[in-house]
Amino acid sequence: MVLESDLRQLDESIAADPSAPRVVGVRAPGGYGKTALLTRWAKIYRDAGVPVYDGRQELPARDAAVLVDDAHQLDDERLRALRALAASGSAQLAIAYRPWPRRAALTDLVEAVTRVRPPVLLGPLSRAQIGERAGLLLGAKPSEDLVDLVGKQTGGVPRFVDRLVKAVSETADCSVPPSAVEGFRYEVDNLDDDVRRVLLATALGAATDLLVSLLGLDLDALGDAMDGARASGLLDDYGVLLPIAQRALIALSPWERRLSLHQRLIEIQLARSGALLPLVRPLLGAPVSGPLFASAFKVAGDEALAESPALAARLFAAAVEAGEPALSLAARRAEAAALSGDLDSGLRLADQAIAAEAAADRAHGASVAAAVLAHRGLLSSSTELYRWAGEGSAIPFAALGLIGTGRLAEADELLSRPGSGGPPTLLAGAARQLAQGVRESVAGSATTALATLTRAAVLIEPLGRNVLLPDTPAALAALVALHCGEFTVAESVLRRAIDSGMGGAIAARRHLLLRGWTAMLRGGFDAARSDLLAATSSGPMEPRDWLLATGLEIGLARRDSDLSALRTVWDRAREAIVRHPADLFALLPLGELAVAAGRLHDSSRLAPHLAQATELVQQLGNPPLWSTALSWSRMHAAVLDEHPEDAARHAADLAGLAAAHPYCAAVADAARVWVKLLAGDVDPVETESAARALAAAGLVWDGARLAGQAAIRTTDRAAMVALLDCARIIQGRQQEPQQEAPMAADNATTLSDREREVAELVVSGLTYKQIGEKLFISAKTVEYHVARMRQRLGSDTRSDLLNQLRGLLGNRV
Repeated sequence: MVLESDLRQLDESIAADPSAPRVVGVRAPGGYGKTALLTRWAKIYRDAGVPVYDGRQELPARDAAVLVDDAHQLDDERLRALRALAASGSAQLAIAYRPWPRRAALTDLVEAVTRVRPPVLLGPLSRAQIGERAGLLLGAKPSEDLVDLVGKQTGGVPRFVDRLVKAVSETADCSVPPSAVEGFRYEVDNLDDDVRRVLLATALGAATDLLVSLLGLDLDALGDAMDGARASGLLDDYGVLLPIAQRALIALSPWERRLSLHQRLIEIQLARSGALLPLVRPLLGAPVSGPLFASAFKVAGDEALAESPALAARLFAAAVEAGEPALSLAARRAEAAALSGDLDSGLRLADQAIAAEAAADRAHGASVAAAVLAHRGLLSSSTELYRWAGEGSAIPFAALGLIGTGRLAEADELLSRPGSGGPPTLLAGAARQLAQGVRESVAGSATTALATLTRAAVLIEPLGRNVLLPDTPAALAALVALHCGEFTVAESVLRRAIDSGMGGAIAARRHLLLRGWTAMLRGGFDAARSDLLAATSSGPMEPRDWLLATGLEIGLARRDSDLSALRTVWDRAREAIVRHPADLFALLPLGELAVAAGRLHDSSRLAPHLAQATELVQQLGNPPLWSTALSWSRMHAAVLDEHPEDAARHAADLAGLAAAHPYCAAVADAARVWVKLLAGDVDPVETESAARALAAAGLVWDGARLAGQAAIRTTDRAAMVALLDCARIIQGRQQEPQQEAPMAADNATTLSDREREVAELVVSGLTYKQIGEKLFISAKTVEYHVARMRQRLGSDTRSDLLNQLRGLLGNRV
C-alpha cells in the first residue's frame, strides 16, 4: 500500500513541474479515496493554469492533464485511446480504477501505465488516521470508544469512516445508527446481480464452499463474483465482510430474498450435515416457522451448547416456537439453561421431561435436575434422581452423592455393578474417578484420593464449559486438599479449572470461593477477599455457594478480630445453614460457622447442624481426613465459648486421628497444646513446636495465633518474648527490636513503627485485646503504647487523641 508521505511527494512533484509528462495509475476498491485523490491533483493542475480533462471528452492534443476516475466503467474505444496517450511518452495522465471488472482493453491500458510507473495502491486507514479524520469531521478530538467503533465497523475504508463518523455524531450514544446503514443504499443498489447475491449470502452466514451450490454458479462465475465483491470495498483485507456492510446488506435487502436464501442454505447444510449455527443465529427473533426452521434451530442449539449455553437455550426455545414438540427438547433446554446459570428454568424444564412418559431423554432430564439440586445443597434428592436416571455418568454421580450423605455401603454396591459407568467417554471416566477419589478420601489414603481427583480434573478439562456436573473434580480435589493441608495442590487445580471454565457458569463461583478459602487458610487475606468479592458480585447465589461464601466471610472477619462484622455476617449465616442440610462437602464452612458461634456465645443455634454432621462422619467410620477439620473447628468453638471440657473432648478425638496423616498429627498436637493453655499450663518449647508444625502444614494464621495466645497467657517474661517472636516469624513479620529508639524531643508528632501500627488499629475501632491479638502483644502493652502517644501528643481525652492520630495518619483509616 502507498504511504501518505509518498502521496505528498507526488503532490509536490506535480506542483513543482505541472507541465512535465507524468503517467500514474491509482488502483483500489470502492470507497478507498480514488476520487478524492484525483480531485486533489486536479486542483493542483488548475491552480498552475493547466487545463484538466476527465478523459470522457475528446482527448486534448497537448498541454493538458487528463485525470480519469472509474476507468473500469469506460467503453473499449475510450480505453484504447487512453492507452495510446499513455504510450506516447508526453502525456500528463492519471487513471483510477477498481481491481474488477478487468476487460481486455482495461488490462492493456493498465499495463501501459504500469510500464511507466508502479500503480498507487490505496489501502485502509490506520487507527491513528481514523482518529485524525474523525477529529477533522467533528471539529474536536474523538473519544477512544468512537475510534474503536469506527475502525471495527468500517475496516478503515475512508468513505465508510466518514459516513459512520457523521452519523454517530448525530446520536447520543456510541453505536451504529440506522442512518449510517441507510447510507449504503447506493452501494447495494449498484452492485452487479451475482456480486449482490454472493455478498448477501455471505452476510447471512454462508461460507465460500456453499456459494456454488447455493447460487448455481460455475467456478469461473463464482470467481468473478468474488472479485467483484472485493472490488466493491465491502470486504476487508482478508476477504471478510465488513460488519457495517453486513448490517447494510441485511437491512437493505427485501425480506423475501433473504428468507429464500436462508431456506436454501439450511437445506444444503442439513443435507451435508454441515454447521448451521452461523446461518441460523441471525434468524433468532425473526417470524419464521415450519419443520425446516425448527430442525435448523434444534441442530444449531446442539452446536452452540459447547461454547454458549445461553445461546443454545435461545435456539432451543426458537425451535419450539417454530413447531418442534416441546417435550422432545425439554431435557436439552434444561441442560442449556442450567449451564448458563439459570437454575430455575433448568429445574422446571427438567421436571417436565421427567414427568411426561412420552418425553424424549427422560433420563437425561433427571440427570440435569440432579445436578441442579446438588448445587442447591439438596444432595440426598440429587442422589435419588441420579439413581433413577441410571445412565452413563449418572451412576458414579449417584455414588458420589451417597458417600456425601453418609451411605458408603450403598455407594460401594452401586459402583460394583457391571458397566455402571456406561461407555468409556471422557465424562464417564472422569465421573468414575470422581466417585473413586471421594471414596478413597473416606476409606483409604488421602494422598491416593487427592491424586485420583486431580487426574479426574485433568481428564474432564477438555470438555470445558459444556458439561453439567453435580460438583467438579477440581472443586472436590480442592476440598480434599484443604482437609489435608495440601494448599498448593488446591490452588493449582482451582486455577486450571477457572482458566478452562470447567463446569460452565454454574461452577465458576464455587471455584472462586474455594480458592478464596485456600488463600484464607494460608493467611492470604487480601487474595481471599478478592476472590470472595468476585464470586459474590454477580447476583444471588445458590445455597451451596451461599454457605461457602458466608463461611469465608465469617472466617475473614474472625481472623481480622472484627467482632462487629462477625455479628453482621452471623445473621446471614444462620439462614444459610438452614437452607443447606449437612453433607460431607459442607464440613469446611460448617466448621467455620461453629467457631463463629462459639465466639458470639450462640452455639446452641448451630448444635442441631453440628449433630447432623457428626452423625454423618460417624456413619462413614470417622474418616480422619474429613473428621479432623470438623473436630479442629469444634475445639476452637469450645475454646471461644469458654467450655474447656468440650475443647478437651474434641482434642481427644483429634489425638485418635493423628496417625492417619502428618496434617492430622500437626492439628492434634496443636489441639493438645490449646487445652493445656486453657488450664494455664504454658510450655514455651512444645507450644512453639506445635505452632511451627501448624505453619508448616499450611495453617499459618492458626500457628501464629497459637504462639501469640500462649505469649499472652504466660507469666514468664522470657517465654513471652520468645513466643511473640515465634508468632511474628510465622506471620512473616520483621522481628521487633527489644526496645524502641527514643523519639527526638523536637519531633513529638512522629510515631514509631509499632506505635503507628497500634494507632491505625485504635482509630479503626478495635479494642486493646483485639489489637493485641492482631499484633501478637498483650493488651497491657497496647495500653502502654496508647498512654505514651497520649502523653506525647498532649491529649486530655480519647476523642482528642483519636482526632490527632487521624491527622498524623493522613486519614488513611
